[in-house]
Parts: sequence; C-alpha cells; structure tokens
Amino acid sequence: MANKALLFDVDGTLVDSTYVHVECWWAAFIECGIAVPRVEIHRRIGMDGALLVRELLATFGGDHVDAAGAAGLANQISALHGRYYSADAVRLRPLPGARELLRAGREAGYTVVLATASSPEEFDIARDVLGCDEEVSAVTTGDDVHRAKPDSSVVDLAVRRAGVAPSDAIMIGDATWDAIAAGKAGVPSIAVRTGGIGEAELRGAGYTRIVEGVDVLWREIVASGAIST
Repeated sequence: MANKALLFDVDGTLVDSTYVHVECWWAAFIECGIAVPRVEIHRRIGMDGALLVRELLATFGGDHVDAAGAAGLANQISALHGRYYSADAVRLRPLPGARELLRAGREAGYTVVLATASSPEEFDIARDVLGCDEEVSAVTTGDDVHRAKPDSSVVDLAVRRAGVAPSDAIMIGDATWDAIAAGKAGVPSIAVRTGGIGEAELRGAGYTRIVEGVDVLWREIVASGAIST
C-alpha cells in the first residue's frame, strides 16, 4: 500500500464517552447556577471546549453572565467539567471494534493517528481505556493547537504528523465538527453513529460515508485490506 493514514477522533468514535461528557458539562453548568438542556450540550460535543462554553453561556447564561465576569465563569465551568470527567473515568469503555480496528489498520499498512484536541489529561484517560499505544504512530492533543474543531488545525497537524498528503488520509469521527474540520483540511471523512448524531446531520456536515460503528470498518479492513470512502 502507498503511504496512507487513518486519522481517528477519540471521544464517541473509539471511546464510549460522548454521554459521559454531556453529563459532566451539564453538572458543571448546574453547579454554576445555569440550566442548559442536555440536547444543546450533546449537539456541541466534539467542538472546541472553549467555544462550547461560550455558545452555551451566550444562549443560557442570562443574568449570570456579564462582560467582566464571563471569562472567569467560563474557566470555572471548564475546570468543573474536567474534574467531573476525571472522576467518571471508571465508567469509560472502548467502543466495539475500536482496539481491533487500530491494530488492523496498522497491520494493513496505514499510519494510525489519534487526532483529538482533548486536554492532555483527558487524552491520557482515553489512552488508558484503549490500551493500544503500540498501534498508534502519532497523536495530537489540545496543547498542540490554538483552535480545535471545527477549525482544521487538528486535522492539518494530524496529516503532517502522518507524513501523507491530505487526499491520502481518512478522517473517522462521530460528530459534525470532525467532518467540517476534515473538509477544510482537504481530507475525506467517514462517520460512525456511536456519538448519537443523526444521519442527516452527519451527511450535511460533509461526511462521504456513514457506518454504524468502527466495528464495521474493522471487518472491512480485515476482509479487503483497506477502507473505502
């Protein structure tokens, strides 16, 4: 195989963490006196965490937010989310086929990259859950970029670290933000449904292919030696 790469989002794609994130963000806002519908949090999972907080504060913050205190409140909410998520790490599990796909991808000759903008602390939790460091050639975390998805910075960096052209990479994600970022970077993308986002939204974001989960891609690569977009 010519040098090709698989770029993986982590939360909701490889690790069953989407709804844990929803609950942790919800609890963080509640502790700060702000009620945010869980559906509004869910549809933003996978985007830049700072942007998620800003958007939700702008919509639901009301009298809790003023120009002088908004930044401090946003930092407090983000810190609470991180604390709750670390406490809930024992609930996390790999999604079906996640470990197997990483291994099969490497064995088929793909360069495997974990392309996330999670904090290093949250990424370390996911790495421990997956237990597949030997299958992964490169990673990105939030410390590597100034802007996260839907900005293309994470995908651009993942492509560079893989050492391939954008057209020789495939982004695999579960959220609309993954496809938007990949599209800006010139990388084709495949969606998995394990993040709970509807097919119409995923297709509208730019995914060229949608499957139920990474186990589908694992079986495909075992059968054919490659993944098609």
